[in-house]
Amino acid sequence: MKTLLRAAMTLAISLCLAATASAQDASLQDILQEHAEEIADPSRGTVGQTLTALVETDHPALPGFLTRWQNREAYQRDADGLFVYVEDEDADPLVLLDIESGEPIGTAGSREVTQLRPNGGVRRVIGGALVQFQLGAENPATRLEALSAIANDPDESYLPMVRARLEAEEDPAVRARLEVVLPGLIIAFAEDDAARVEAIRSLDGNVSLDARATLNRLLSTSREVSDVLPDDANVATVLTPGSDQLSIEDAYAMLVAADLAPPLISRTEQRDVLAANVVDGRVGGVPVATLNTETARDAAYDALVAEGIATPLPTQDEVDAAIESHVFYDAYTEPSSAVTDSARATLDSIETRVGVYRFFDLSLDGISLASIYFLAAIGLAITFGVMGVINMAHGEFIMIGAYTGYVVQTLIADYTLSIAVALPLAFAVTFALGVLMERAVIRWLYHRPLETLLATFGISIALQQIIRQIFGTQARPFTPPDWLAGSVTINDVISISSIRIAIFLLGVIFFVMLWLILNRTRLGLEVRAVTQNPAMAASMGINPDRINMLTFGLGSGIAGVAGVAIGLFAQVVPDMGSNYIVQSFMTVVVGGVGNIFGTLIGAGMIGSLQKAIEWLNPTNTLAAQTYMILFVILFIQFRPRGIIALRGRAAGD
Repeated sequence: MKTLLRAAMTLAISLCLAATASAQDASLQDILQEHAEEIADPSRGTVGQTLTALVETDHPALPGFLTRWQNREAYQRDADGLFVYVEDEDADPLVLLDIESGEPIGTAGSREVTQLRPNGGVRRVIGGALVQFQLGAENPATRLEALSAIANDPDESYLPMVRARLEAEEDPAVRARLEVVLPGLIIAFAEDDAARVEAIRSLDGNVSLDARATLNRLLSTSREVSDVLPDDANVATVLTPGSDQLSIEDAYAMLVAADLAPPLISRTEQRDVLAANVVDGRVGGVPVATLNTETARDAAYDALVAEGIATPLPTQDEVDAAIESHVFYDAYTEPSSAVTDSARATLDSIETRVGVYRFFDLSLDGISLASIYFLAAIGLAITFGVMGVINMAHGEFIMIGAYTGYVVQTLIADYTLSIAVALPLAFAVTFALGVLMERAVIRWLYHRPLETLLATFGISIALQQIIRQIFGTQARPFTPPDWLAGSVTINDVISISSIRIAIFLLGVIFFVMLWLILNRTRLGLEVRAVTQNPAMAASMGINPDRINMLTFGLGSGIAGVAGVAIGLFAQVVPDMGSNYIVQSFMTVVVGGVGNIFGTLIGAGMIGSLQKAIEWLNPTNTLAAQTYMILFVILFIQFRPRGIIALRGRAAGD
């Protein structure tokens, strides 16, 4: 007997293996032909069985066909019923392609094939069948696409597949998505509250938008009214009529909507009723000519009510009594209080962490803006600190640097190489223009600040007009390379663009370079000597005139480099420098003229404060500029020389 059982089991296993091998060896066309009628004319009710049979074959070419079928890109040849693809839907005749190899197998006219057009419901079912293939795909993007499909249209059948995928998943992005999708499925379909609560707690600390959306759905409420508070209701909040949560008018409207109180009649509706019941110049026995007051109209309406013609008006006492005799509350749509309590606690914990991350993200934005202001202001701080020159054309040197980058990019197609060339070239161009400006104008106006301000302001206008004549008024494209086009995303709360990071690093490089130049080179020693005491420096053999020229050129050159950096994310237009001149002067005044450490601190304060003001009032960006100017005015009242004041000529000694 045992021998017979062993032989029967061996035979059954052999038959199963043979059937599996046969299914795998069969062509996809043969498999589809077994279900040709269902595939050609599917319905929402029957397509599930067809897909189950197809999926069980585990044919490697099946996912491709399901995708094409779902997208209405599959055809059936009328002559023999073969399923095919077409090379070009607009061609005549159509080139037919084999569904497995993709090789041409002939041609046909558009009337000789029938396009498979599954309806929306069938396409969703096909998409569900594709999920199990996509979850096992090698490409992480395909797996993420499958998880998005599951999240958008969840089904209990996905649970084992998602669990298995989570155990095997190694890609961090896909794994993070799985850690949200799986709890969402458990919350939606688990019958045991303990399992749902455990799934909710697994989301603790997860600040992703998907995790928060999952918890918020559990905490959705509906506003209800009843005679007494129901014992079986999962009450979120008991509402008090007349409070900020619920007005008296809204409370009574809820009673009317629930047929628990008679409706209020508006004055307009009352007049309509009176007008509809005018008989021989009277309404309810009241002459129409006397209905010129609300009291008279109320009396006429009461008469109609007494006759049974009009609906009675509830009095204020009746309204108050109706409201007082009922309970108003917000009830969770989720019936389990254990689930909603856990969801509320978890979401509160997440929101606390989100608040911390938002503060960190705001700080990053402030540092990013500060690095931009530092680059824009450092050249102005040097020229102002060493020479005492208020250069109103400083913003135009920023603009010229940006246009230099644009011109270089029109000549060099490689965006990375063009930026590498534009940075030193912009420095050279603006350095030369700065030296020319100092030799031609500034040197004759030392110790005459008003004339210097007016002269440089005129030069700024002239430079803008020259650029308009050469390049026009339209914004010119200055495109960053691909590696600067994206952003660095830490999570769904913290993200910063790659360009801002690059500008921050550029600011750090320039800070270090300037510090080394001013503290470790002969030029820096001479600059500091001229800054502190130009007469004594001249007596020691230093040429202050030469130092002034080089210093002004250095400050202008740095402005040109800042222009290249700013042009990568801002519009390159002739008046772009005007957008940064005010912030540059504020940065210099707050930090202290002529000191790179002071400029760094000033840029940090200005950038951080501006971002904080914009966060508090995001709908009015102009308010941030106004508040910043007020802040600077107040600041210089208490510290007129800035945070780090210099001694010597810049300090007015």
